[in-house]
Amino acid sequence: MKKKPLSLSNIVFAVFLVLLIIPQTRSPIQVAVNKVKLLVWSPSVLDEEDQAQIAPFGYELKNLEGHNQMIEIGNGKITFISYWATWCPPCIAELPSMEALYQDFGQKIDFLLITNEDIAVVEQFIKKKNYSLPVYIARMNPPQELTHKNIPTSFLIDAEGKIIIKETGSADWNSKKVRRLLDGLLKK
Repeated sequence: MKKKPLSLSNIVFAVFLVLLIIPQTRSPIQVAVNKVKLLVWSPSVLDEEDQAQIAPFGYELKNLEGHNQMIEIGNGKITFISYWATWCPPCIAELPSMEALYQDFGQKIDFLLITNEDIAVVEQFIKKKNYSLPVYIARMNPPQELTHKNIPTSFLIDAEGKIIIKETGSADWNSKKVRRLLDGLLKK
């Protein structure tokens, strides 16, 4: 019985699998796959009956300079919260879209990128990527409605404290859909 030669697609697939096993190439491949996903994945607005209402509260956070801050949530200003990490490929993939959104809306809404990592690690990552996003370390547990088990998990909260978007996994935060939503929320 004659053996068939390997097809090009089988060879490419085998190489891809081998590259995923190697730690130095795994993360860049995972980031690239998540970036491709972002081309078609915009965050979903929750149906009104699924939009949780949180009571206004002060979120105690520490900024990258080591200063504690209390940021009011649900008390008159729209807030974008994202729980993330520098080692998380889906987080890394969506950060450029968050940065672009922050550049246009950062003066109008509060952006809170929250991580539990060491400040020095986060500072180095943010500097290397040339991001200006405000990053914080949580100094308290958030209300139940803002708890999460997976990263990235991001929330868009309106000025009255209603969770308009809760998205787990990477998404294109700079999409036309999100921009139109923010424009509409800012007009209220």
